[in-house]
Amino acid sequence: TFSGVGDAEQVRGEFVSSDFFSLLGVQSVMGRMFAAGEDEIGRAPIAVISEEFWKRKFGGTADVLGKTLTLDGAGYSIVGVIPARFDLYLQTAGLKEVYVPIGQWTNNLLPDRGAGLGIRVVARLKPGVTMAQANVDMDRVSANLAAAYPDKDKGISANILPLKKYVVGNVQPMLLALLAAVGFVLLIACVNVGNLLLVRSTGRAREFAIRASLGAGQSRLVRQLLTESILLAIAGGGLGLLLASWGTKAMLSRLPLNLPRSGDVGLDTRVLIFTAAVSLLAGILFGLAPALKTSKPRLNEILNESGRGRSGTRHNVHGIYVVAEMALALVLLIGAGLMLRSLGALWSVNPGFDPKNVTTFSTSLPPSMMTATPQAILAALRQIDSGLKSIPGVTAESLTSGAFPLVGDDEQLFWMDGQPKPANPNDMNWAVSYVAGPDYLKAMGILLKSGRFFSAQDDEHAPLVAVVDDALVRQYFPNQNPVGKRINVDGQPTQVEIVGVVGHVKQWGLDSDASELQAQIYFPFMQRPDGGPLVVMRTAGNIPTLMDSVRQTIRQISSDETVFRAQTMEEIISSSIASKRFTMILLGAFAILALVLASVGIYGVSSYLVGQRTHEIGIRVALGAQKSDVLRLILGQGARLTMFGVAIGLVAAAGLTQLMAKYSLLYAVNPIDPVAFGAAAIVLAIVALAACYIPARRAMRVDPIVALRYE
Repeated sequence: TFSGVGDAEQVRGEFVSSDFFSLLGVQSVMGRMFAAGEDEIGRAPIAVISEEFWKRKFGGTADVLGKTLTLDGAGYSIVGVIPARFDLYLQTAGLKEVYVPIGQWTNNLLPDRGAGLGIRVVARLKPGVTMAQANVDMDRVSANLAAAYPDKDKGISANILPLKKYVVGNVQPMLLALLAAVGFVLLIACVNVGNLLLVRSTGRAREFAIRASLGAGQSRLVRQLLTESILLAIAGGGLGLLLASWGTKAMLSRLPLNLPRSGDVGLDTRVLIFTAAVSLLAGILFGLAPALKTSKPRLNEILNESGRGRSGTRHNVHGIYVVAEMALALVLLIGAGLMLRSLGALWSVNPGFDPKNVTTFSTSLPPSMMTATPQAILAALRQIDSGLKSIPGVTAESLTSGAFPLVGDDEQLFWMDGQPKPANPNDMNWAVSYVAGPDYLKAMGILLKSGRFFSAQDDEHAPLVAVVDDALVRQYFPNQNPVGKRINVDGQPTQVEIVGVVGHVKQWGLDSDASELQAQIYFPFMQRPDGGPLVVMRTAGNIPTLMDSVRQTIRQISSDETVFRAQTMEEIISSSIASKRFTMILLGAFAILALVLASVGIYGVSSYLVGQRTHEIGIRVALGAQKSDVLRLILGQGARLTMFGVAIGLVAAAGLTQLMAKYSLLYAVNPIDPVAFGAAAIVLAIVALAACYIPARRAMRVDPIVALRYE
């Protein structure tokens, strides 16, 4: 909690060792970084602030160095300012504003070797040292520590991995899938343009023949067509950049919060160069086909045709282009369909609680409470609890700490009654640890299966009790009723009695909970108070209006208390699947774009073929063919191309969707899902046949007298 300048507020901070910035090569904007030894316990309290925080709270004045920064009621002397947007893990959301030496952490467990405080380590490898060598070295270090401290470090190991892999590991599959989708759309667009250019060049065959007969060389004809296609590609690239500048702004608001470097997303010189290069390359590659086709015109044959199309001419190249477009579009449609079904399956997952009308937020006690007695802290927490319960529209409210579903985790070590305490903490049993008030189940909508939940009497003066979930029961009390049994909880002076069993909640994610620690245990909040609790409440009214009442109530209790990180449980669930939802939206958009491009392609080819076969169609009609026969002729040709495209697309999609499953982009959906495959194929076929219908209708209206007039 930052106070002393304006209203008290929560700021994001981090405890770091003294060589943190020097190791990362971060230079100060002003002042200095931490010096060696300043991270030791008992040293003078100092802080480094971010450039953005410096400008926001101190107006960017040069005299900020040496000023006192009040954090959680303690004064820290500002010694330096670091560059804006610095973040080790490249997360735009939640940029740190304050850095303090780790020795200033007022946590009694900090000197305890066995405490699990979630401290992370960042290191720079020596030149020439590989990851494999570093991991072997860490295995040796771990073994030495286990031998030196068998009661604390036995069974503890370290694993080194590249920072880049750590940062992008969760989003890399999503980004690769989107990159593949963009590539598919680009290919479809290029094939489409190449096909249309080929059609156009065929229509201009007489023009090129005349040019050649007048002395134009082959290279001159090729240069002309390549110039036209490159100009077309550059114009398309320019329009694409304009659309991208608008679309990027719209999509940035929907980016998942955990997307690394999302704040750096935007159009810059690299994007301009890349776009120009791709546009030129596409123009050259797909301008070559018509250019090469017209480079050796058959002058006599073309000039003798007098502009009349040739009946029965096979147009294999056009058909191949259309089949390729259809296949690529189908792959994208199937990918988008699988993502849509995955998202639907995720939304239908029972998280173990009822998220409707539930909101959460954090609150902090006044800085003066940092040194208060436990009795005073409990009294302050009871005052907050009572004040929040009295707000109109609140049907249930609970203070909570420790783990919270889909937000944060905390673990508890325990061992069974009647067993000796394991010599090493790593030999104990683990469970996710929740600390909750009496109305927690009602506020969260969690099912009580047997026994009871906590009451107001389960306070600091009452015997220690706990409630467990059915996953813990299945693992440690199979075929038993655990209510009334006791367990030994690490850190507690006496045994804890189990008084109830509740349903399991999805702690780790709707799609990944089963792969993580399952056992869950609840403790009464007043037996394990936290100075800065999370509040969960079920409401009957408007959430934004309710939060105004919450802030007013908290301010009435103390002007130094803050309310922060307010979220509804539905927002929390939505955030937990944001990456999949974002991927589905973009894949869906690309799939629709691919479908439109493919339909334009088959329409263009069908129109061209109808124009080329006008004479043939006139003869057929003159010989007695009905309009329905002409319709079947044109639609049948489009249907054959579509059928080949669908067949190839289904085979390609079957392989690519296996990669989607491998990289966990799908949930509860077979990568060869018949519904997604069948629906995508049917949609593509309908759109393709609809695109062929317009030229077919035109062919039905061919007048045989007009068609045969040029014979």
